[in-house]
Amino acid sequence: MRSSDAGEEGGQDHRRAPDGPGSSGDPDVPGDPARAPERADDAGPESLAAVLGGWRASTDAALPPIAFVVAWLLSDSSVGWGAVAAMAVGLALAGYRLAQGKRPRAVVLGLLGVAVAAVIVLRTGRAADFFLVQLATNAASALAWIVSIVIRWPLLGVVVGTALRQRGRWRRDPALLHAYAMASWVWVGQYVIRVAVFSVLYAADAVLGLAVARAALTWPLVAACVAVSAWVLRRSLPADHPGFRRPREPAST
Repeated sequence: MRSSDAGEEGGQDHRRAPDGPGSSGDPDVPGDPARAPERADDAGPESLAAVLGGWRASTDAALPPIAFVVAWLLSDSSVGWGAVAAMAVGLALAGYRLAQGKRPRAVVLGLLGVAVAAVIVLRTGRAADFFLVQLATNAASALAWIVSIVIRWPLLGVVVGTALRQRGRWRRDPALLHAYAMASWVWVGQYVIRVAVFSVLYAADAVLGLAVARAALTWPLVAACVAVSAWVLRRSLPADHPGFRRPREPAST
């Protein structure tokens, strides 16, 4: 997800180079201080999407698995050619994103995931094992988001608060902390859906189905998740709350 330099008092959103998964080089909305939303009800899913970043990286993540399955099918079920195709696409995407100015860490992490999947499938010889990394990371992500909600550090608040450079101010606002916890459950649901679908297809050794699910459950699901979590965030805040860009400071005693 992309980090954004945001003025803490004015709610300004000045863009810098994208960083992390789910980011893109193109801003989703103009960073015009005069148009910064005054409250969460005015922010809409587009504003939350602007903070979290675009979905291009999610699309990028789906391309190497698709390349793997296409090469596997065309080469008479050769996992070797599938792994080569996946790595070739992963390297090409990495080079393209680096040329766009994307941060090397995010690019390397994406490429590392493809490399680990390729090593696994080459060692096991089972094509469906190429998707084991995705199954494991989505299960781990679901667990991490649940734990973050339980310990009152909801990850949606951590991500958005970090992107807006709010430090810990969002956690000192009880209403915003509650809203982030409620909206974070939407993200838990996203990972649970993936784990459920991938598990069934993996158990059935449905390689083509896994590739289709990998594509269908990338940016379309992320887009829906951002929109729904933005709606939940707005609905969970009191009517008089200034919005997630302006956490309320606790009253001094």
